[in-house]
Amino acid sequence: MNAPLPAHLLPTVALRAVPAELLQQLQARFGGQCSTALAVREQHGRDESAFTHVPPPAAVVFAESTQDVADAVQLCAQHRVPVIPFGVGSSLEGHLLAVQGGISLDVSRMNRVLSVNAEDLTVTVQPGVTRQAVNQAVKSEGLFFPIDPGADASIGGMAATRASGTNAVRYGTMRENVLALEVVTARGEVVRTGSRAKKSSAGYDLTRLFVGAEGTLGVITEVTLKLYPLPEAISAATCSFPSIEAAVRTTIAVIQMGVPIARCELIDAASVRAVNAHSKLNLREEPMLLMEFHGSPAGVQEQAETVQEIARDHGAQAFEWATTPEERTRLWTARHNAFFAALQTRPGCKAITTDTCVPISRLADCLLASVAEAEAAGLPYFLVGHVGDGNFHFGYLIDPDSADERALAERLNHQVVARALAMQGTCTGEHGIGLHKMEFLRTEAGDGAIALMRAVKQALDPDNILNPGKIFSL
Repeated sequence: MNAPLPAHLLPTVALRAVPAELLQQLQARFGGQCSTALAVREQHGRDESAFTHVPPPAAVVFAESTQDVADAVQLCAQHRVPVIPFGVGSSLEGHLLAVQGGISLDVSRMNRVLSVNAEDLTVTVQPGVTRQAVNQAVKSEGLFFPIDPGADASIGGMAATRASGTNAVRYGTMRENVLALEVVTARGEVVRTGSRAKKSSAGYDLTRLFVGAEGTLGVITEVTLKLYPLPEAISAATCSFPSIEAAVRTTIAVIQMGVPIARCELIDAASVRAVNAHSKLNLREEPMLLMEFHGSPAGVQEQAETVQEIARDHGAQAFEWATTPEERTRLWTARHNAFFAALQTRPGCKAITTDTCVPISRLADCLLASVAEAEAAGLPYFLVGHVGDGNFHFGYLIDPDSADERALAERLNHQVVARALAMQGTCTGEHGIGLHKMEFLRTEAGDGAIALMRAVKQALDPDNILNPGKIFSL
């Protein structure tokens, strides 16, 4: 039996009853698209977070169209039963857990690319389409979608959590790259926000309201995204350093000099060892920056030479190039598998993860102090970061049966986030709030902002049926 999370992290609201009448209505409307099988419910009652002891939803509805979503929400609204949207289950902060019971609404079958508008650099997709599927669909047009959170997440989930990833330093996050949405409200009404136009001054920016709302204000059923031309030239490089500080100082100098680097990832020595073992690589087992440059051949060469010079000034010990698509793919696949590689270094462990983001000028101070704390605690950990935009991730590897190790990891997590907030950063750069970071959001935003969020939630979802118990409590 896994040790439960500390009491202050556990849901305190009682489960809401799911009437037999509602289950009968869902079975009648959806037939085989509605499942009450325990295995299916348990699959939809967990994600990649460390939360345990949360019961599964009462049923799972597999939506295949916007009308399916609207009908499911309308039926649940009649009985005031929670609806929890589900994509691929890759969230890290407990976003999709049915902490108040209810119905899991799985949109993974809504996985069609609806239209590619190459001339306008946009694509419209259903929420269950994954980011890799989007890129496969637009590649023949010479285009790509750059938001890359690591996991092959669904676009609906990425919009709901305002995801970003390795390319954010140049291309931004989902906030900047979602142009329009189709959303089902808590009443089961279908509304559209935004348009394919690149800008608008028309009314409230409802698109931005739903992007990052984590399914608490509506269920996303369609997303229009920005696309970008595939770069004429791409080059990736790894650069090893004698210390984490040297790697971070290099990153800060690169950004402050305005080098338009596309990706700049930090991997600590322990993570490099794990990646080598997992992905059969032979990278130098030292703190490393993994970088990528996009542009014209001349532009890429100029960027790379500038970064090489900066890195040498900070004691870089090796600068190795990966110029072929196969070499680049292998490197970035290894980086994206760092989480699973780290788990394999301690068989049977669980990872308590956190991410923060700070102003680039405070990155070294925040990161180095957090590393010193982790080292002093003696708990195995891994560190990776999208350091080009001040974002980094710690994962503490714990014995899931040890309450002491869990408590220690949560204390370290708390200290990292508190430090980032003190430096005018944020409690989460890309994972979202979910369950795990609710207390930190109050510290970051303040009571006044939380009150405004509650007012919006109560106006759009007065019965609190859309993913209740997430982001803040009512």
